[in-house]
Amino acid sequence: MIQNIKKITALETFPVRHPVLRAEKPIESCRFDGDILETTVHFGLYENKNLAGVISLFEEKNDLFDAEKQFQIRGMAVLKQHQRKGFGEKLIINSEKYCMDQNSNLIWFNARKEAVGFYKKMGYQVKGLPFEIKDVGEHIVMFKKNE
Repeated sequence: MIQNIKKITALETFPVRHPVLRAEKPIESCRFDGDILETTVHFGLYENKNLAGVISLFEEKNDLFDAEKQFQIRGMAVLKQHQRKGFGEKLIINSEKYCMDQNSNLIWFNARKEAVGFYKKMGYQVKGLPFEIKDVGEHIVMFKKNE
Protein backbone atom coordinates (compact mmCIF):
# COMPACT_ATOMS: atom_id res chain seq x y z
CA MET A 1 0.00 0.00 0.00
CA ILE A 2 1.48 3.30 -1.08
CA GLN A 3 0.38 6.23 1.06
CA ASN A 4 1.19 9.87 0.63
CA ILE A 5 -0.08 13.18 1.94
CA LYS A 6 -0.32 16.23 -0.29
CA LYS A 7 -1.94 19.65 -0.35
CA ILE A 8 -5.38 19.67 -1.91
CA THR A 9 -8.13 22.25 -2.48
CA ALA A 10 -11.11 22.80 -0.19
CA LEU A 11 -13.39 21.28 -2.83
CA GLU A 12 -11.25 18.13 -2.94
CA THR A 13 -11.98 17.52 0.76
CA PHE A 14 -15.74 17.17 0.16
CA PRO A 15 -15.78 13.48 -0.92
CA VAL A 16 -14.38 12.63 2.54
CA ARG A 17 -15.90 15.42 4.64
CA HIS A 18 -19.41 14.61 3.41
CA PRO A 19 -19.81 10.89 4.25
CA VAL A 20 -17.81 11.13 7.49
CA LEU A 21 -18.83 14.50 8.96
CA ARG A 22 -22.02 15.61 7.18
CA ALA A 23 -23.68 12.36 5.96
CA GLU A 24 -27.26 13.43 6.64
CA LYS A 25 -26.79 16.93 5.25
CA PRO A 26 -26.47 18.49 1.79
CA ILE A 27 -23.01 18.51 0.20
CA GLU A 28 -22.92 22.32 0.57
CA SER A 29 -22.63 21.83 4.35
CA CYS A 30 -19.06 20.64 3.70
CA ARG A 31 -18.05 24.21 2.82
CA PHE A 32 -16.54 25.91 5.89
CA ASP A 33 -16.07 29.63 6.45
CA GLY A 34 -12.43 30.38 5.67
CA ASP A 35 -11.90 27.32 3.43
CA ILE A 36 -10.51 29.43 0.60
CA LEU A 37 -8.45 31.95 2.56
CA GLU A 38 -4.74 32.11 1.61
CA THR A 39 -3.87 31.23 5.22
CA THR A 40 -5.93 28.02 5.12
CA VAL A 41 -4.36 24.77 3.95
CA HIS A 42 -5.95 21.39 3.21
CA PHE A 43 -4.18 18.04 3.14
CA GLY A 44 -5.33 14.75 1.68
CA LEU A 45 -3.98 11.33 2.54
CA TYR A 46 -3.98 9.04 -0.46
CA GLU A 47 -3.73 5.26 -0.48
CA ASN A 48 -2.85 3.94 -3.94
CA LYS A 49 -3.99 7.23 -5.51
CA ASN A 50 -7.40 7.08 -3.74
CA LEU A 51 -8.26 9.85 -1.29
CA ALA A 52 -8.76 8.19 2.11
CA GLY A 53 -8.51 11.04 4.63
CA VAL A 54 -8.47 14.83 4.89
CA ILE A 55 -7.58 17.56 7.34
CA SER A 56 -7.80 21.34 7.11
CA LEU A 57 -5.74 23.92 8.99
CA PHE A 58 -7.10 27.41 9.53
CA GLU A 59 -4.90 30.19 10.89
CA GLU A 60 -7.40 31.12 13.58
CA LYS A 61 -6.92 32.67 17.01
CA ASN A 62 -8.90 31.29 19.95
CA ASP A 63 -9.10 33.69 22.92
CA LEU A 64 -8.71 30.73 25.31
CA PHE A 65 -5.02 30.72 24.37
CA ASP A 66 -2.42 33.47 24.36
CA ALA A 67 -0.14 32.06 21.64
CA GLU A 68 0.49 34.65 18.93
CA LYS A 69 0.04 32.39 15.88
CA GLN A 70 -2.51 29.61 16.24
CA PHE A 71 -3.91 27.03 13.87
CA GLN A 72 -7.30 25.38 14.15
CA ILE A 73 -7.86 21.89 12.78
CA ARG A 74 -11.20 21.51 11.03
CA GLY A 75 -12.77 18.85 8.85
CA MET A 76 -10.48 16.03 10.02
CA ALA A 77 -11.98 12.87 8.51
CA VAL A 78 -10.97 9.40 7.35
CA LEU A 79 -13.33 7.32 5.21
CA LYS A 80 -14.92 4.50 7.21
CA GLN A 81 -13.19 1.70 5.25
CA HIS A 82 -9.80 3.30 6.04
CA GLN A 83 -10.34 3.99 9.74
CA ARG A 84 -8.19 2.24 12.36
CA LYS A 85 -5.21 2.07 9.97
CA GLY A 86 -3.26 4.98 11.48
CA PHE A 87 -4.27 7.44 8.74
CA GLY A 88 -5.67 9.95 11.23
CA GLU A 89 -2.40 9.91 13.16
CA LYS A 90 -0.44 10.51 9.95
CA LEU A 91 -2.66 13.49 9.07
CA ILE A 92 -2.22 14.97 12.57
CA ILE A 93 1.58 14.49 12.56
CA ASN A 94 1.80 16.08 9.10
CA SER A 95 -0.31 19.02 10.33
CA GLU A 96 1.83 19.51 13.43
CA LYS A 97 4.94 19.64 11.25
CA TYR A 98 3.26 22.16 8.93
CA CYS A 99 2.34 24.38 11.90
CA MET A 100 5.89 24.30 13.24
CA ASP A 101 7.17 25.21 9.76
CA GLN A 102 4.79 28.21 9.90
CA ASN A 103 6.31 29.27 13.27
CA SER A 104 3.16 28.38 15.17
CA ASN A 105 3.40 26.52 18.44
CA LEU A 106 -0.31 26.01 19.14
CA ILE A 107 -2.93 23.83 17.47
CA TRP A 108 -6.50 23.78 18.74
CA PHE A 109 -9.83 22.43 17.57
CA ASN A 110 -13.36 21.55 18.59
CA ALA A 111 -13.35 17.75 18.99
CA ARG A 112 -16.42 15.59 18.71
CA LYS A 113 -16.84 13.67 21.95
CA GLU A 114 -16.29 10.30 20.23
CA ALA A 115 -12.87 11.52 19.01
CA VAL A 116 -11.51 12.82 22.34
CA GLY A 117 -9.74 9.54 23.20
CA PHE A 118 -7.95 9.49 19.84
CA TYR A 119 -6.67 13.04 20.31
CA LYS A 120 -5.59 12.40 23.91
CA LYS A 121 -3.43 9.52 22.64
CA MET A 122 -1.83 12.05 20.26
CA GLY A 123 -0.92 14.31 23.22
CA TYR A 124 -3.79 16.79 23.01
CA GLN A 125 -5.40 18.21 26.16
CA VAL A 126 -8.97 19.24 26.91
CA LYS A 127 -9.74 22.90 27.66
CA GLY A 128 -13.03 23.95 29.23
CA LEU A 129 -16.39 22.22 29.20
CA PRO A 130 -18.30 20.41 26.44
CA PHE A 131 -20.62 22.53 24.28
CA GLU A 132 -23.12 21.94 21.50
CA ILE A 133 -22.53 22.89 17.86
CA LYS A 134 -25.94 23.28 16.24
CA ASP A 135 -26.87 20.40 13.92
CA VAL A 136 -23.49 18.72 14.51
CA GLY A 137 -23.42 17.63 18.17
CA GLU A 138 -21.40 17.85 21.36
CA HIS A 139 -17.80 19.09 21.12
CA ILE A 140 -14.99 20.12 23.44
CA VAL A 141 -11.98 22.34 22.80
CA MET A 142 -8.67 20.46 22.66
CA PHE A 143 -5.17 21.80 22.10
CA LYS A 144 -1.48 20.99 21.91
CA LYS A 145 1.56 23.22 22.17
CA ASN A 146 4.51 22.31 19.98
CA GLU A 147 7.60 22.82 22.09
